[in-house]
Amino acid sequence: MNRWFVRGVILVSTAGLLPCVALAQESSVDQAREALAKQEGDEDSSSQLEEVFQAAEKNYSLQQKGTHSLNYSFDYSYTGDQRLDLDLIDGSIRNLDVVPSATHSFTNSFSYDYGLLNNITIGTRIPLVVKYDTQDELSVYDFGDISVTARWQPFAYVPGRMSTTFFGTFTTKTGVSPYEIDIKEQLSTGSGYYSIAGGASVSKVLDPVVIFGSLSVTYNFSVDGLDQVRGARRLIAVDPGFSLSGSAGFAYSLSYDISLSVSTQFSYSDETVLTFSQGGRAVAQDQMSGFLSMSLGTRVSDTTIVNTSVGIGLTEDAPDFSLGVSLPIDFSGLKE
Repeated sequence: MNRWFVRGVILVSTAGLLPCVALAQESSVDQAREALAKQEGDEDSSSQLEEVFQAAEKNYSLQQKGTHSLNYSFDYSYTGDQRLDLDLIDGSIRNLDVVPSATHSFTNSFSYDYGLLNNITIGTRIPLVVKYDTQDELSVYDFGDISVTARWQPFAYVPGRMSTTFFGTFTTKTGVSPYEIDIKEQLSTGSGYYSIAGGASVSKVLDPVVIFGSLSVTYNFSVDGLDQVRGARRLIAVDPGFSLSGSAGFAYSLSYDISLSVSTQFSYSDETVLTFSQGGRAVAQDQMSGFLSMSLGTRVSDTTIVNTSVGIGLTEDAPDFSLGVSLPIDFSGLKE
C-alpha cells in the first residue's frame, strides 16, 4: 500500500493510525457524569459510566491539578502491498519485477499525564516498536518516536453544551529513521524527522451517547545531511511537507460496565520531496488515508477498564487492519 520510498513515513503516521488523531481524541469526552440524568444515590453508578465512556475511546478528561495517570496500550497492524522494482539504465528499463510485501507492526506504548492546572494537562507517550517483514524476513526491535503533548480546556464544562479542548504535540525522531538504514536489510521504527502539531477536539453528551470530533494540522521538519544509498543514487535530504488529520465518531453506553464506540479517521499528507547527491529529485505524490475503528470498553474490576479495538483501512495508503488493547496502570507512586 505505501510506496517504497516513503514507507517509513507512512507507516509511522498510521501505526495505530494517525498519531495526531489519537492525541486529538484524548479529552473528547469530558464530565459525562454531569450530563447523565441522576437520581438520589446514583452518583457512584454515574461515575462508573463516565469512566467507561472515557476508556472506550481513550478520551481521558483533563487531569486535576497535581494528579497523575499512567496508561499502557498494545497495538498490532498489518500492511500488505505490491512493490515495483525497476532498474533504469540510460533511460531504458532493463529489469522489472513486482515484489509482494507484508509488514507486521507491534507497538507497546506507555502514556503519562500530569495535571499542571485544572484545565491544563501535559503528557508524554513512549512507544516500543517491533516490526517484522514476512516477505524479506527482516525484523527490528527499538523505540518509536517519543512525543510530548499539552492539552488546554479554555472554558469550564457546562452540561448540555459542547466541550472544546485545544492541544499541541511535539514529536521527536527517537525511532530508527527510514533514511539512515540499509533499506534492503533493515526496517525503521520512526519517521526520521521532527514534527509539531496543533488542533482542537470537541464533544457533546446526548445521553446515553457521546459524539466527538477533532481536527489537527502537522508541520514536518525537513532533514538534510543524509547519506543513504537508494538504488544507484545517494539520498542527501528529505522534505516531508505537512499533513492534516481528523476524526469523528460516537460512544454509546450499553450498561454501566460496557460501552461501544465507532469512529472514522482520515489523514492528508503533502508531497514528500527526496533530494539526491547527483542533483536529481524524486517526489512522492500527496496521499489520502482513511481508517474505521470500533472499540469496546469493559470494566474488569472496580479500578480497571480494559479497552479493546479493531480497525480496517478504507484507503490504499492505510494499514489493512489493526487490533489494540489499552488499560490504566495504578501504583502507589502515582497516587496523591
